[in-house]
Amino acid sequence: MRKMRSLMKLLVGLLLGLAQVAAFAQGVASDGAQGGALSLLVLGSGGPGATGRAGAGYLLLLDGKPRILVDAGPGTFVRAGEASADLRQVDIVLLTHLHVDHAGELAGLVKARIVAERSDIEFSVFGPPGSPGGRGNARFPSTTQFVDLMFGPRGAFSYLSDFAGHMTLHTHNVERTSQPRVLLKDGPLTIAAITGHHGDAPSVIYRVDYRGESITFSGDIDPAGHTALTRLARNTDVLVFNAVVLDPPDSPPVLYTLHTAPHDIGRIAQAAAAKKLLLSHLNPAVDDAGDAIRASIGQSYAGPVEFARDGLRYGP
Repeated sequence: MRKMRSLMKLLVGLLLGLAQVAAFAQGVASDGAQGGALSLLVLGSGGPGATGRAGAGYLLLLDGKPRILVDAGPGTFVRAGEASADLRQVDIVLLTHLHVDHAGELAGLVKARIVAERSDIEFSVFGPPGSPGGRGNARFPSTTQFVDLMFGPRGAFSYLSDFAGHMTLHTHNVERTSQPRVLLKDGPLTIAAITGHHGDAPSVIYRVDYRGESITFSGDIDPAGHTALTRLARNTDVLVFNAVVLDPPDSPPVLYTLHTAPHDIGRIAQAAAAKKLLLSHLNPAVDDAGDAIRASIGQSYAGPVEFARDGLRYGP
């Protein structure tokens, strides 16, 4: 009898697990972007806490095929697998900043890309410059240093350079600039960037344009980065904005020195004339205050506002 009860518990657990995977897959299918040339798959819509969402990460699809990885937070590896994402053409990585909840899964996703094709591959990796730290500020490696620490000749995962074909990495530090700068142009694809601001962490704001459609990523951003974001996001089709805090005074004061409140998100989206607003990098406090956040944003911005979730497919 005990064996029968144990078997029943195991079967129930398996069925629940299968239901969760099916729900994720259904979310990917049912929220398909409107058939445009440019769309995104949300791999991770959460923040640094283990609250049921993967850390920040997105796949950008060009003509329906994944090509660009934006951030690689913890859990994005699993979400890519659950979505059955085809990684064989992914060859561009954009890192907004080097906090672990945005870059901690990069090595795993790079290996997933390698084994998806098992041939020689090349990656172009873009990310922020470093910071020496000191005087209360944290030290950050540059993106070239960060990638070398993982995949370089003395890196922790140097074996991947010839694991299933030779891997060539072209790593670029996006140097500080107050004006939009084109990082890459490949036929109809253009990737531009401008320096963001996220406390003491060097950060980059990205915009991707493809066949007349565009998606802009704020990354984590505090008030010192608002002007730059507005400049780069001008007339963007989709503005992906990290929404971490509530309007003052309902979040811890220190968070307002690192992130952007909802009323400012609405103001920036309106000033940039963004056509759609997708809120991401969410936490339970933001989830619980969804109606209030929409109302606050709506005081300035009249366009559609959506809250991201893992597995959501979204586009212009």
